[in-house]
Amino acid sequence: MTKKALVVEDDSNIAELLRLYLEKDGFTVSIADNGAAGVAAFESFDPDIVLLDIMLPILDGWGVCKEIRTVSSVPIIILTAKGETIDKVSGLEMGADDYLVKPFEVGELIARVHAVMRRYDPSEEENSKRLVFENLIIDMDSFELLVHGKRVEAPPKEMELLFHLASSPNRVYTRNILLDEVWGFDYFGDSRTVDVHIKRLREKLENVSETWSLKTVWGVGYKFELLDGRQGV
Repeated sequence: MTKKALVVEDDSNIAELLRLYLEKDGFTVSIADNGAAGVAAFESFDPDIVLLDIMLPILDGWGVCKEIRTVSSVPIIILTAKGETIDKVSGLEMGADDYLVKPFEVGELIARVHAVMRRYDPSEEENSKRLVFENLIIDMDSFELLVHGKRVEAPPKEMELLFHLASSPNRVYTRNILLDEVWGFDYFGDSRTVDVHIKRLREKLENVSETWSLKTVWGVGYKFELLDGRQGV
Protein backbone atom coordinates (compact mmCIF):
# COMPACT_ATOMS: atom_id res chain seq x y z
CA MET A 1 0.00 0.00 0.00
CA THR A 2 1.28 3.48 -0.90
CA LYS A 3 2.29 5.57 2.11
CA LYS A 4 1.12 9.19 2.45
CA ALA A 5 3.28 12.09 3.62
CA LEU A 6 2.03 15.54 4.66
CA VAL A 7 4.55 18.37 4.24
CA VAL A 8 3.71 21.53 6.20
CA GLU A 9 6.22 24.10 4.92
CA ASP A 10 5.77 27.73 3.84
CA ASP A 11 8.92 27.83 1.68
CA SER A 12 7.60 26.63 -1.68
CA ASN A 13 11.07 25.66 -2.97
CA ILE A 14 11.73 23.39 0.01
CA ALA A 15 8.20 21.98 -0.13
CA GLU A 16 8.46 21.08 -3.81
CA LEU A 17 11.92 19.57 -3.33
CA LEU A 18 10.55 17.37 -0.56
CA ARG A 19 7.58 16.43 -2.75
CA LEU A 20 9.93 15.39 -5.55
CA TYR A 21 12.08 13.16 -3.35
CA LEU A 22 9.20 11.67 -1.39
CA GLU A 23 7.24 10.83 -4.53
CA LYS A 24 10.37 9.30 -6.03
CA ASP A 25 10.54 7.18 -2.86
CA GLY A 26 6.97 5.97 -3.38
CA PHE A 27 4.96 8.36 -1.19
CA THR A 28 1.78 10.20 -2.09
CA VAL A 29 2.40 13.78 -0.93
CA SER A 30 0.17 16.64 0.23
CA ILE A 31 1.57 20.12 0.92
CA ALA A 32 0.25 22.85 3.22
CA ASP A 33 1.90 26.30 3.34
CA ASN A 34 0.66 27.44 6.77
CA GLY A 35 -0.16 25.89 10.12
CA ALA A 36 -3.93 26.16 9.89
CA ALA A 37 -3.92 24.57 6.43
CA GLY A 38 -1.64 21.88 7.83
CA VAL A 39 -4.14 20.93 10.54
CA ALA A 40 -6.96 20.85 7.97
CA ALA A 41 -4.87 18.78 5.56
CA PHE A 42 -4.03 16.33 8.32
CA GLU A 43 -7.73 15.74 8.98
CA SER A 44 -8.63 15.27 5.30
CA PHE A 45 -5.50 13.57 3.98
CA ASP A 46 -4.90 11.15 6.90
CA PRO A 47 -1.12 10.90 6.33
CA ASP A 48 1.22 8.16 7.53
CA ILE A 49 3.92 10.71 8.41
CA VAL A 50 4.12 14.51 8.83
CA LEU A 51 7.12 16.70 7.93
CA LEU A 52 6.54 19.88 9.88
CA ASP A 53 8.26 23.26 9.71
CA ILE A 54 8.24 25.35 12.90
CA MET A 55 8.23 28.94 11.58
CA LEU A 56 4.81 28.92 9.88
CA PRO A 57 2.23 31.67 9.29
CA ILE A 58 -1.17 31.67 11.09
CA LEU A 59 -0.27 28.75 13.39
CA ASP A 60 3.32 27.78 14.12
CA GLY A 61 4.68 24.24 14.04
CA TRP A 62 4.43 23.82 17.80
CA GLY A 63 0.72 24.54 17.55
CA VAL A 64 0.28 22.13 14.64
CA CYS A 65 2.13 19.42 16.52
CA LYS A 66 -0.05 19.97 19.59
CA GLU A 67 -3.24 19.78 17.51
CA ILE A 68 -2.14 16.56 15.81
CA ARG A 69 -1.10 14.94 19.08
CA THR A 70 -4.57 15.49 20.57
CA VAL A 71 -6.03 13.08 17.99
CA SER A 72 -3.18 10.96 16.59
CA SER A 73 0.19 9.37 17.28
CA VAL A 74 1.23 9.55 13.61
CA PRO A 75 5.02 10.05 13.18
CA ILE A 76 6.13 13.70 13.05
CA ILE A 77 9.53 14.96 11.92
CA ILE A 78 10.17 18.61 12.70
CA LEU A 79 12.10 20.69 10.14
CA THR A 80 13.43 24.03 11.30
CA ALA A 81 16.25 26.55 11.13
CA LYS A 82 16.36 26.56 14.93
CA GLY A 83 19.23 24.37 16.03
CA GLU A 84 19.46 25.12 19.74
CA THR A 85 19.29 22.14 22.06
CA ILE A 86 16.29 23.61 23.89
CA ASP A 87 14.28 23.68 20.64
CA LYS A 88 15.18 20.06 19.90
CA VAL A 89 14.17 19.01 23.39
CA SER A 90 10.94 21.05 23.17
CA GLY A 91 10.00 19.36 19.91
CA LEU A 92 10.61 15.87 21.22
CA GLU A 93 8.79 16.58 24.47
CA MET A 94 5.81 17.90 22.53
CA GLY A 95 5.54 14.59 20.74
CA ALA A 96 7.72 14.88 17.64
CA ASP A 97 9.60 11.73 16.69
CA ASP A 98 12.63 13.35 15.11
CA TYR A 99 14.15 16.79 14.53
CA LEU A 100 16.20 17.97 11.56
CA VAL A 101 17.87 21.38 11.33
CA LYS A 102 17.93 23.33 8.06
CA PRO A 103 19.83 23.24 5.81
CA PHE A 104 19.76 19.46 5.58
CA GLU A 105 20.56 16.82 2.98
CA VAL A 106 17.36 15.40 1.49
CA GLY A 107 18.92 11.95 1.52
CA GLU A 108 19.39 12.21 5.26
CA LEU A 109 15.77 13.28 5.69
CA ILE A 110 14.50 10.33 3.63
CA ALA A 111 16.62 7.98 5.75
CA ARG A 112 15.05 9.44 8.90
CA VAL A 113 11.57 9.11 7.39
CA HIS A 114 12.15 5.39 6.82
CA ALA A 115 13.58 4.90 10.30
CA VAL A 116 10.61 6.59 11.97
CA MET A 117 8.14 4.70 9.79
CA ARG A 118 9.69 1.39 10.80
CA ARG A 119 9.02 2.19 14.45
CA TYR A 120 5.34 2.81 13.74
CA ASP A 121 4.56 -0.02 11.32
CA PRO A 122 3.90 -3.20 13.35
CA SER A 123 3.75 -5.42 10.27
CA GLU A 124 7.07 -4.12 9.00
CA GLU A 125 8.62 -4.55 12.43
CA GLU A 126 7.29 -8.07 12.75
CA ASN A 127 8.49 -9.08 9.31
CA SER A 128 11.93 -7.57 9.67
CA LYS A 129 13.25 -9.37 12.76
CA ARG A 130 15.24 -11.79 10.62
CA LEU A 131 17.23 -10.76 7.57
CA VAL A 132 18.73 -13.30 5.19
CA PHE A 133 21.47 -12.64 2.64
CA GLU A 134 24.00 -14.87 0.92
CA ASN A 135 26.02 -16.64 3.65
CA LEU A 136 24.55 -14.31 6.29
CA ILE A 137 21.58 -14.40 8.65
CA ILE A 138 20.86 -11.58 11.11
CA ASP A 139 18.30 -12.86 13.61
CA MET A 140 17.21 -10.23 16.12
CA ASP A 141 14.72 -12.51 17.88
CA SER A 142 17.55 -14.72 19.09
CA PHE A 143 20.29 -12.08 18.71
CA GLU A 144 22.26 -14.48 16.54
CA LEU A 145 24.61 -13.64 13.73
CA LEU A 146 25.13 -16.63 11.43
CA VAL A 147 27.93 -16.60 8.87
CA HIS A 148 28.14 -19.60 6.53
CA GLY A 149 25.61 -21.24 8.85
CA LYS A 150 27.83 -20.89 11.92
CA ARG A 151 27.15 -18.61 14.87
CA VAL A 152 29.52 -15.67 15.18
CA GLU A 153 29.76 -13.83 18.49
CA ALA A 154 28.58 -10.21 18.23
CA PRO A 155 27.62 -7.84 21.06
CA PRO A 156 24.06 -6.41 21.01
CA LYS A 157 25.07 -3.01 19.63
CA GLU A 158 26.98 -4.60 16.75
CA MET A 159 23.91 -6.71 15.98
CA GLU A 160 21.60 -3.69 16.14
CA LEU A 161 23.90 -1.61 13.94
CA LEU A 162 24.25 -4.32 11.30
CA PHE A 163 20.52 -5.05 11.35
CA HIS A 164 19.72 -1.35 11.00
CA LEU A 165 21.98 -0.93 7.97
CA ALA A 166 20.90 -4.19 6.34
CA SER A 167 17.20 -3.39 6.80
CA SER A 168 17.60 -0.68 4.15
CA PRO A 169 20.19 -1.99 1.67
CA ASN A 170 22.11 0.64 -0.30
CA ARG A 171 20.75 3.47 1.85
CA VAL A 172 23.50 5.74 3.17
CA TYR A 173 23.44 6.66 6.86
CA THR A 174 25.50 9.42 8.44
CA ARG A 175 27.26 8.68 11.73
CA ASN A 176 24.92 11.04 13.56
CA ILE A 177 21.82 9.31 12.21
CA LEU A 178 23.19 5.95 13.30
CA LEU A 179 23.95 7.33 16.75
CA ASP A 180 20.38 8.64 17.03
CA GLU A 181 18.66 5.55 15.67
CA VAL A 182 20.81 2.75 17.09
CA TRP A 183 22.21 4.26 20.27
CA GLY A 184 19.30 6.63 20.94
CA PHE A 185 18.68 10.37 21.23
CA ASP A 186 20.04 10.45 24.79
CA TYR A 187 23.44 9.08 23.77
CA PHE A 188 26.14 11.75 24.03
CA GLY A 189 29.15 9.72 22.94
CA ASP A 190 31.56 10.48 20.11
CA SER A 191 30.58 9.61 16.54
CA ARG A 192 33.78 7.54 16.35
CA THR A 193 31.81 4.94 18.30
CA VAL A 194 30.11 4.08 15.00
CA ASP A 195 33.48 3.72 13.25
CA VAL A 196 34.72 1.30 15.92
CA HIS A 197 31.62 -0.90 15.64
CA ILE A 198 31.80 -0.90 11.83
CA LYS A 199 35.47 -1.94 12.01
CA ARG A 200 34.62 -4.88 14.29
CA LEU A 201 31.75 -5.97 12.04
CA ARG A 202 33.98 -5.86 8.98
CA GLU A 203 36.51 -8.11 10.69
CA LYS A 204 33.75 -10.68 11.21
CA LEU A 205 32.20 -10.34 7.75
CA GLU A 206 35.27 -9.95 5.54
CA ASN A 207 35.06 -11.93 2.28
CA VAL A 208 31.83 -13.66 3.35
CA SER A 209 30.03 -12.80 0.11
CA GLU A 210 30.53 -11.05 -3.21
CA THR A 211 26.87 -9.95 -3.33
CA TRP A 212 26.89 -7.62 -0.31
CA SER A 213 29.32 -5.67 1.85
CA LEU A 214 29.61 -2.94 4.48
CA LYS A 215 30.72 0.15 2.59
CA THR A 216 32.12 3.48 3.68
CA VAL A 217 30.73 6.45 1.75
CA TRP A 218 33.57 8.88 2.22
CA GLY A 219 32.60 12.17 3.80
CA VAL A 220 29.08 10.90 4.52
CA GLY A 221 28.82 7.65 6.45
CA TYR A 222 28.06 3.98 5.86
CA LYS A 223 25.75 1.66 3.98
CA PHE A 224 25.03 -2.05 3.59
CA GLU A 225 25.62 -2.43 -0.13
CA LEU A 226 23.61 -5.13 -1.86
CA LEU A 227 25.36 -5.60 -5.18
CA ASP A 228 22.86 -7.85 -6.93
CA GLY A 229 19.80 -5.92 -5.77
CA ARG A 230 18.25 -8.95 -4.08
CA GLN A 231 17.69 -9.79 -0.47
CA GLY A 232 17.73 -13.43 0.46
CA VAL A 233 19.29 -16.55 -0.94
